[in-house]
Amino acid sequence: MRQSKLFTKTIKELPKDETSFNAQALMRAGFIDKVAAGIYAMLPLGYRVLNKISDIIREEMDAIGGQEIFMPALLPKELWQRTNRWENFDVLFKIMGTDKKEYALGATHEEIVTPLVKKQVLSYKDLPVAVYQIQTKFRNELRAKAGLIRGREFSMKDLYSFHKSEDDLNEYYKIAQKAYFKIFERFGLLDRTYLTFASGGAFSKYSHEFQTLAENGEDTIYICDNCDIAINKEIIDEQKKCPNCGNDDFRVEKAVEVGNIFKLGTRFSKPFGFKFADEEGKQHDVIMGCYGMGPTRVMATIVEVHHDDKGIIWPEEVAPYRIHLISLKGKNDPARVAEAAEKIYQDLVKNGLEVLFDDRETSAGEKFADADLIGCPYRLIVSEKTLAAASIELKTRKDGKAELIPLDGVLKKLK
Repeated sequence: MRQSKLFTKTIKELPKDETSFNAQALMRAGFIDKVAAGIYAMLPLGYRVLNKISDIIREEMDAIGGQEIFMPALLPKELWQRTNRWENFDVLFKIMGTDKKEYALGATHEEIVTPLVKKQVLSYKDLPVAVYQIQTKFRNELRAKAGLIRGREFSMKDLYSFHKSEDDLNEYYKIAQKAYFKIFERFGLLDRTYLTFASGGAFSKYSHEFQTLAENGEDTIYICDNCDIAINKEIIDEQKKCPNCGNDDFRVEKAVEVGNIFKLGTRFSKPFGFKFADEEGKQHDVIMGCYGMGPTRVMATIVEVHHDDKGIIWPEEVAPYRIHLISLKGKNDPARVAEAAEKIYQDLVKNGLEVLFDDRETSAGEKFADADLIGCPYRLIVSEKTLAAASIELKTRKDGKAELIPLDGVLKKLK
């Protein structure tokens, strides 16, 4: 991508009502645009990151048997009434159509996925089943003030699993936990993310959250360093000891919830009469689990964790571009620099490398400042100075280390 053709720009002036760091950094670097409180547009750079996050999630959900579907966002009132949540789910956006029927914008999809899968599953031979989607969700949040961490409109991966027994659910639940940690490793968040015991609400005694340590996190967690699990502040009074090892000496940290998993049991299968026939033909309620992860929230958390005072520092797997190529034309022979930078750009692209090429007619200072804001993992700098040494400068965004490499060795070094 030629930066001269990128229609978005980095900005200096931010909306006065935007106080969250993640949104400020993403807006300043030209990744998102604020429409209203809790509502953001994804710009080209931001959308590339969001798609990479979503693709990683897809790969790992597919690997544990998840089958991707796409459900509607407009959900009829009567489905919510079946589960008693039309009046009790306090963040629903409710609307009325021209047919005078009431609907909710999808805040979650148990009411859709349960009757959907019921149509396909008849006996024990059809179980287990796991389906998921990555879709926009809508929640009428009262305090949409944490940028992409708590939005009124946001991206969500929700996977639902269907089982014939508690044992089968428990086995899959453990598989999903491992998959989540693999995902967070690919996001560059693993060393800061803890499996956290939380209230199960109406579903079970406990649910589990995946909490990533962050200075500006909304949640407070109590970490057991003996076994690297945590307890959410909301249940610490009833769970004063580590449920894994019995330790009662916790480290208190701020964190962001980047995922959660629930054992739903028969909470949604019962209202929809979702049963299966066992080997003897007897009917039993299907047992369910659900597994959520928000790509937009993950994007915000990565920014909260991976940055410095100059801008964002993207982990390689989710960066908008792996390489930021910068051409500094100089005064003596600008044509030679431009020609060399163009050749390097073409060679990198032809070899399948993702490159953002800063070919703009602007100062070196502005180019470097923008590169720091955008935060691609590697920076290549072509200038009269480097060409005089038949070299190009390679700088790592994470640690700032720079080295000169021969022009004919660029591809080998980066691949």
